[in-house]
Amino acid sequence: MLLQWRIFIGRDCGIPDNMAVSDGVHLLVPHASCASPACAEALRGLALPNLQRLLKRLAVEHADAGDAGSLSPPHERALARAWGLQAADGLVPLGALQVLQSGGDPGDAGWAWITPAHLLVGRDRIDMAPPPALQLDAEDSRTLLAAMQPFFAEDGITLAYDAPLRWLARGEMFRTLPTASLDRVVGRPIAPWVPAGDAGRPLRRLQQEMQMLLYTLPLNDARERGGLLPVNSFWASGSGALPSAPRPTRPAGLQVTPYLRDAALAADWPAWAAAWQELDARDGARLLGALEAGQEVRLTLCGEAGSRTWSSRAAGAWQRLAGWLGRSTPAQWVEGL
Repeated sequence: MLLQWRIFIGRDCGIPDNMAVSDGVHLLVPHASCASPACAEALRGLALPNLQRLLKRLAVEHADAGDAGSLSPPHERALARAWGLQAADGLVPLGALQVLQSGGDPGDAGWAWITPAHLLVGRDRIDMAPPPALQLDAEDSRTLLAAMQPFFAEDGITLAYDAPLRWLARGEMFRTLPTASLDRVVGRPIAPWVPAGDAGRPLRRLQQEMQMLLYTLPLNDARERGGLLPVNSFWASGSGALPSAPRPTRPAGLQVTPYLRDAALAADWPAWAAAWQELDARDGARLLGALEAGQEVRLTLCGEAGSRTWSSRAAGAWQRLAGWLGRSTPAQWVEGL
């Protein structure tokens, strides 16, 4: 699941080597909290000394109240803001941004991410299994893409391989069709997140066609014989188009950390707490060092509904003094998110 954000993070999950000191740093942390009581309990036991020291010297610059039922989770909305994009819910154009960052020209076309998926069909609900559970390798992924491409082409959609669990899709359908982030759907019933209404009908039909195709695909029979989950559907996310002018440019110093994501989506709260500690030891120390060196520092923590951004620029002299003397806890940082 870490590949979902790999295009937006610097080399080795840090700041690129050629980034100027004056650019500053901005750490964006998805899945910093959730509504689960077990998550809240894990949060209460966390000791994050570097981040605690850091936040004493920063002040809140921006708050996004948000809604846990939105198609675009807070970290995708925060990413859009960092890129200077005014994106509607479900239309944060992550697919188009990936093409741009990879050196391609997304034009003004609609793009999306396509994720091969395994749907767990129950008596009264259909859930999505975590995509890594497929253990899908490049060879099987490319075979699936080749089998599915002709059906997508009938709807004017071209597919391109990017990674085993992610393909890039280009098509007019995705220019204005809001889609739910994969992070909203993994491990949950898919019904509330499937594109609804007339606008979503072509995608729903395509999903049904692919389910019939994949049910009879020899590759899936071979996968099941080998003890692997079959790929029985797909999920579209990251839809939308980029403005032709001005073309967005990557925000200087931005890092989206993947540390907490997999553990949060799997509801593995001990692993999530351990990931927080790794983040504190690595990135918390790095941001403290940047602040001491006189760089501008931002930290954005994202929950299920909203996000909160702290910055050194927003902290006046009195706030910095109060920060040195004040106290805060991880639970307070993410309260209400």
